[in-house]
Amino acid sequence: MTGNEIRQAFLDFFASKGHKVLPGISLVPTDPSLLLTSAGVVPFRGSIEGIETPPAPRVTTCQRCARTVDLENVGDESHLTLFEMLGNFSFGDYYKRESLTWGWEFLTETLGLPKDRFWCTLYKEDDEAYAIWRELGMPEERIVKLEMEEIFWGPVGETGACGPCSEIHFDWGEEEGCGPDCNPGCDCGSERFLEVWNHVFTELRKNEDGSYGPLPSKNIDTGMGFERLVCVYNGTRNVYETDVLRPILDAVSAMVGTDSPETLRQRRVIAEHVRSSSFMIMDNITPGNEGREYVLRRLIRRAARTGKVLGIDGPFLYKLVEIVVQTMSPGYPELKARQEYITRVMQGEEEAFFRTLEEGIRRLNAIIAQREEKGAASGDGRVISGEDAFRLYDTYGFPVDLTREIAEERGYTLDADAFDRVMEEQRRRSQEAVATKDVMGGAGTRGLPATEFLGYDCLESDANVLMALNGGMEIVLDRTPFYAESGGQVGDTGTITSPKSGRSYRVADTKKQGDVWVHMMEDPASDLEPGDAVRASVDTDRRAAIRRAHTATHLLQAALRVTLGSHVAQAGSLVGPDTLRFDFSHFTAVAPDEIRRIEDLVNRKILEDVHVEFRLLSYTDALAEGAMALFGEKYGAEVRTQRIGDFSLELCGGTHVEQTGWIGLFKITSESSVGSGIRRIEAVTGLESLRALQESQASLAAVSAALATSPSEVVPRIERLQGTVRTLERQVADLERKSAVGSLDGLLAQKQEIEGVPAVIATVPNMDAEGLKSLADAVTDRLGSAVVLLAGKGNGKSPLISKVTDDLKARGLHAGNLVREVAKATGGGGGGRPEFAQGAAKEASRIEEAMAQAPEFVRAQIRG
Repeated sequence: MTGNEIRQAFLDFFASKGHKVLPGISLVPTDPSLLLTSAGVVPFRGSIEGIETPPAPRVTTCQRCARTVDLENVGDESHLTLFEMLGNFSFGDYYKRESLTWGWEFLTETLGLPKDRFWCTLYKEDDEAYAIWRELGMPEERIVKLEMEEIFWGPVGETGACGPCSEIHFDWGEEEGCGPDCNPGCDCGSERFLEVWNHVFTELRKNEDGSYGPLPSKNIDTGMGFERLVCVYNGTRNVYETDVLRPILDAVSAMVGTDSPETLRQRRVIAEHVRSSSFMIMDNITPGNEGREYVLRRLIRRAARTGKVLGIDGPFLYKLVEIVVQTMSPGYPELKARQEYITRVMQGEEEAFFRTLEEGIRRLNAIIAQREEKGAASGDGRVISGEDAFRLYDTYGFPVDLTREIAEERGYTLDADAFDRVMEEQRRRSQEAVATKDVMGGAGTRGLPATEFLGYDCLESDANVLMALNGGMEIVLDRTPFYAESGGQVGDTGTITSPKSGRSYRVADTKKQGDVWVHMMEDPASDLEPGDAVRASVDTDRRAAIRRAHTATHLLQAALRVTLGSHVAQAGSLVGPDTLRFDFSHFTAVAPDEIRRIEDLVNRKILEDVHVEFRLLSYTDALAEGAMALFGEKYGAEVRTQRIGDFSLELCGGTHVEQTGWIGLFKITSESSVGSGIRRIEAVTGLESLRALQESQASLAAVSAALATSPSEVVPRIERLQGTVRTLERQVADLERKSAVGSLDGLLAQKQEIEGVPAVIATVPNMDAEGLKSLADAVTDRLGSAVVLLAGKGNGKSPLISKVTDDLKARGLHAGNLVREVAKATGGGGGGRPEFAQGAAKEASRIEEAMAQAPEFVRAQIRG
């Protein structure tokens, strides 16, 4: 069998045992506490813990996962960043006997693997699992009993479901170093045994205080590494010799022009990282400097630098996306659908990296050279400081991981703790802490039945109180018309009225905790108790506005795909009563004419008053009909689809209008970038659209009145005024330049010698960039050999100009780097060629301090 056939055989096997086959979720987990989807059980944590209704009593999946804990080991025969996890799950249905029996049947009968090559491990007091293994024919000497801490599967996260397990190991055969008692539980260091399949008996829950308690039901959670299984089936310990990685490795070898053993580990790193990066981009992760976005950036840049070491000078990873798609798309057809987008994002990140790589390496080499000059032969002297590493990261975009790797290649270490401290201080200064606030009653709702949602059909209903939490600030009802925040749609507000007391309480928001709806109250509903009958009423006008915005969001996504291309995919959304926000994958800014076409298309569909149809389908049938799944959502076996004629078909559990005409009007208010390859559109609908147009008209009327012209003549009038201003500015600049050049002797008097190099570093008040350039030319003409750095000083941004004569470039002086350093010290930016560069100081108040540091920057260049 091929790898793709083994994957399908696993799913078919458990389907024959009554399991519902579900697709894996995105690498962006639905659990916000996790960085990446790292295990097959991640989508089912709530089901196992009893706080969500499971999609079926028995489920089987193949889940793509990503972990970075073994990143430094990638390139050996087994460690991967991206891997697939085959799993079968039982939610209070079958337990140990079925799980172990079916596992054994699949391995030894379906795949035909030799029974005498398998061992198993289990908890030493698990007599039930031991008896099952003996009944299956496992010899007593190949059943290894372990202590609880050795065979206990902890929760995914700090708390959650857990329990003892039984692992199935494959025996590669005796090897050098193995003792006579070698087994999967020994610590001899041998790689003789490979863990293939872990069967976790999740019957416990770890609580916040570290204690353990029983789950509502006993469950099964198994995980089998797909790549490991393919290795065992093919009789190889090397994952790169399997058909899921070998084609990619071969393509890398052809690209670098060698398959030598000396380069094997490096070629494996490239193959693994380009595969991992392709899947992450497919799942709408884009390169960045935080969280999972930084993981992706790190993988791409690590692979790109490895390629450079092998002689590839320039972007190349994006060319390997095609072979990744060819190899993996049989199991993941969405790779093929997003191939162009993946390629573009990969290429863009590579190009950005290579722009910074050369300068970063040069700066790091200069730092190391300075250490060498100071005689850093050993000990503390052979350390790259955290401050230097941060400066490389912050100024040049140079990844700290590359700093560490290059430093280690040169016999140096990185002060990682100091880097982390500097980074944390930078974060503290540059951004406000974002507090993630969970539903306060999350733990208290465990064990409650799922809330019956009535809000598709009514906005008011009778209900009974199931629980009052936190002094009545959170109310749980058995049924409710309130929509709980999910899928990008905000939660409903309204009132809960108690006939018993006659009091009415305001609901400020509605949240989900698993399958339980929690009504967040403005003030304590202190007299509501479990069992009380109440009347729940949603704010009708607010819900109507949200419905308009949500349906408009679906129209917007369809219009974006028509206008910009099928690569557009949702990357996040927020649907509220006043505005809607839609994040989507796209390479460039949306042009004004494209914005107009998108608006026109959405409004045409509104004017057509198309009927909005809702249906309940199985997830598989919905996808087969072409329905689009939404970013970050977790779907069960049955899903709700929303169809707008032949224009839009999506999976969506939100609330919508029944006819597009009810939206009224759609108006885009802004378009912007929120990350590499991700754009954001904000828009308004209904009365908010009318208000936006009225405000625009009022602003235009005020401007035309101020200009003493009609609205139709505002633009020509402004253009004429701008022309007049530009003429006057040129006249003023000419006068200032003549005045400054006339005081050239004053500048020359400020000349200083730095390491034997003539340098003129000065601030010239009220001078624009052109004037500074003229002055720099005059200084170098007069001196013949010099480095010049001039700053204009005004109320706004201050221009910076640097010039280095040709004879001094050989001494390491670089005008572009000098300007960049000074500008950075003021919060600004700039750069250019070695002989000439310009930039701007963002904060004029810091220019004097920055210019005072300039002599040291010059000195560092000369010494570097």
